[in-house]
Amino acid sequence: MSLQLPQPPAAALRAVRAALDSPSAVRGPHTPALRSATGPLQPVHALPVHQLDASLPGPVPATATGPAPYARHTGWRFLIRSGTEIIAAAETLETPEGQVFSHFAEGPYPVSTVRALHQAALTCTGSAAVYQPRLLCVPGHYMTALWLHPVFGPTEARDLLVPLAPAPCGVTAHRAYPAAELMPLLTRGRSLITS
Repeated sequence: MSLQLPQPPAAALRAVRAALDSPSAVRGPHTPALRSATGPLQPVHALPVHQLDASLPGPVPATATGPAPYARHTGWRFLIRSGTEIIAAAETLETPEGQVFSHFAEGPYPVSTVRALHQAALTCTGSAAVYQPRLLCVPGHYMTALWLHPVFGPTEARDLLVPLAPAPCGVTAHRAYPAAELMPLLTRGRSLITS
């Protein structure tokens, strides 16, 4: 298995670069790492962001092989590098007018995303399947996962979900779950706490 990194739309990259060039955006109250960065800030590792639809009428069936029918594409997330360190993330939203900058985010998820991408690349070595990494946000459980979606290879290749740290109670961060195992737990009203 290997990873095929997606190419972000040029408009998404332009929106993030414009925000990085904006002193008011970078120096906001919720961006201490961006405010204190001394070197140039570079957007790297662009990943499409999908959100699990919270309006699902009931639980996702146990036979679900992946998030695709239950998640909607909302935009792109770029990790922000200062020197050799990932210090933040920048997110764009897909609107009828095109890609627009949404916000910067700091905290554990940007570094956890890099770790998950490295783990996925190591795990993928030697397999026939090619996976596209995406991000799956599950707001109802305060969870984000690296979603590895098969784009080429054996027909038995299935979607994998790697929850980022911190993960909700009952879910192990940085463990690759078959999507069919984790998806039924990610619906509204279901608890991820296991007994």
